[in-house]
Amino acid sequence: MPKMQIMNTPREIVDSNMDNAVKKANMGLSKMIAMGILAGMFIGVGGVTSNTATHTITNLGLARTLSGCIFPIGLLMIVLVGGELFTGNCLMVMATLDKRIRIRLLLRNLIIVFFSNLVGSLIIDVLVYLSGNLNYSDGALGAYTIKIALDKATITPLRGITSGFLCNFLVCMAILKGAAAKDAAGKIMATWFPIFAFIINGFEHVVANMYYIPLGIIAAGNPAYTLKAEELYGITAAQLDALNLTGVLHNFIPVTIGNVLGGMFVGFMLYFINVQWEND
Repeated sequence: MPKMQIMNTPREIVDSNMDNAVKKANMGLSKMIAMGILAGMFIGVGGVTSNTATHTITNLGLARTLSGCIFPIGLLMIVLVGGELFTGNCLMVMATLDKRIRIRLLLRNLIIVFFSNLVGSLIIDVLVYLSGNLNYSDGALGAYTIKIALDKATITPLRGITSGFLCNFLVCMAILKGAAAKDAAGKIMATWFPIFAFIINGFEHVVANMYYIPLGIIAAGNPAYTLKAEELYGITAAQLDALNLTGVLHNFIPVTIGNVLGGMFVGFMLYFINVQWEND
């Protein structure tokens, strides 16, 4: 009786990802936008849930550890239910290297999904604000939201690129590890750990930042939250000036570059190891 294979091999993972990339590249525009919006909402839910759980914890290591336990729910919903995520779709470069899809189709997908993820994140931002979630702990959650957004809006370009690289290196590994499993439980465990690692290390994920920074901008328009932010974190009115469109781009541009480089690095390496150099 042949031995049962309990997980997919690295070559099978790469082949499966390339097959999916062809489907993603040729997906209809309306479906691609809808799935991108859904993925942005899923990541936003991970962000709001982890922030709510950790906003009163002053120990950084403990706060990040708890956040790392919770935040992965966003990607897990995408893996198990479906969705188009900009950062994960950087792995489509493997299908481009294999000449299964053209570069223009890769770029089409990444651009459309990027802005669809942004729309989904903004929907969650508005819903979270209107729900009163930021009022928790006498407005401390609103202040915490401002602090996180301000930290991200004032990041240095070098840190944005390198942190973005490391983040999507782990996100893409999470996606590929999930593809190694043949059942839901295996996919959950395999996907969870790399996301846990990226959150603990505070690496930058542009789709997560599509939730964090705009919500911080919205929160900064509420005087109760800004007063609490000054009380708890010493954030002044002058510092809040960084929470604007310029601050958004100051984060999004280097982090996006880093995310693309990190994700495509994983794709390049695994393609050449498992396909191009397989018989060497």
